[in-house]
Amino acid sequence: MLYNTDMLRGLNCETANHMMHGVGGEIASTPPSMPRVVDLFAGVGGLSRGFQLAGFDVVGAYEKWDRAARVYSSNFDHDVHLFDLSNVEESIEHVSDYTPDIVVGGPPCQDFSSAGKRRERDNADLTERFAMIAVASQPSAIVMENVPRVESSDAYRRARSIFETHSYNVAELILDASLCGVPQKRKRFFSVALRDGDAQRVKDNLRSNVDNFPMTVVDYMGDEIDTEFYYRHPRNYSRRAIYSIFEPSATIRGVNRPIPPSYPGHPLDAAPLEMARPLLTSERSRIQTFPSDWHWTGSKTDVELMIGNAVPAELARFVANGLKVSL
Repeated sequence: MLYNTDMLRGLNCETANHMMHGVGGEIASTPPSMPRVVDLFAGVGGLSRGFQLAGFDVVGAYEKWDRAARVYSSNFDHDVHLFDLSNVEESIEHVSDYTPDIVVGGPPCQDFSSAGKRRERDNADLTERFAMIAVASQPSAIVMENVPRVESSDAYRRARSIFETHSYNVAELILDASLCGVPQKRKRFFSVALRDGDAQRVKDNLRSNVDNFPMTVVDYMGDEIDTEFYYRHPRNYSRRAIYSIFEPSATIRGVNRPIPPSYPGHPLDAAPLEMARPLLTSERSRIQTFPSDWHWTGSKTDVELMIGNAVPAELARFVANGLKVSL
C-alpha cells in the first residue's frame, strides 16, 4: 500500500498499524467491475460511505487531520492516508497511482461559510488545488462538495476553469439535504464534472429525484430519540434555538453547546425552554445519517467538530445514485 509514513511520526505503533490497514467494513464488498473512487479531503468519510452505499468501489482516501483519519480508518477497510494535499505535485503523483474512475472531495469550506468572515484565504486555495489534483489522474467524473457560497467565489471559478480546460463538462447545483434523504435543512453546493458525459443530465436527474416534502427528525430516527423538543445553539439570539422532532433539524454545526442560562427565548421556538434539551453527540451523528454503530474516537470537542464538518452520508448516496445515469 502507498502510505506517507512520515505523517505517522508521533503516533504509537498500534495506531499507525491500525490506520494503514483499517478495520471494520460493514458494507459488503463491491464487485471489482464497479467504478473506483478516491476521496480527497475525506474527513470521517461521509462522501465515501454514500458512494459505497450507492455501489461504487471506494479504494482510497486522503485526510490531513490525524484524528479524523483515525475515525475514517475505524469504519472502512480500504486505505486512508494522512496527507497534506496542499502540495499539488506530490499529491498528483500519489493519487494517480490509484487510477481512479471518480474523484470526490469536499475542500475545507471555512473561508466560504456564512459562519466565517467570508474572505478568501488559504483554505479557498484548496478548492483550486482539488481541481488540479483531480484532473491529473484523468477520471471519468469529478464531484466536489462545498457550502453554497463557494459558487460565486474566485477560487471556484478558477477550479471550474481547470475542469473545462481539461475537457470536462461541468454542471453545478445546490441541494437541500432534507429533500435528499437527510433529516436536516442543510444546503450544499455540488460541482459535477464529466470527461465523456453530459453533466447537465446528471443535474437534471438529481433535481427530478428530490423529495416533495422535507424529511423530519422523527421520519429518520423514529423512537431512537426520546424527546419531542431539543435545543440547537444559534449563531446569535436573533435566531430560534428550540426545534421539534416533527420538522427537519437545522444544519448540524461543529459545536454542541449546553443551554446557556442567558438564552432569552425566541418567538419562533417550537416549545418553551424547559421542555427541551440539547442533542446528544450520538443523535447529531444520526441526523448526519451515519449509522448508529459508526465508530467515533477522540475528545468530545473533536467528535462534535467531525460530525458538523461531515457530508451527510445519505446526501452523498443521493448524489452518487444520480451520477450513475452518465456512467
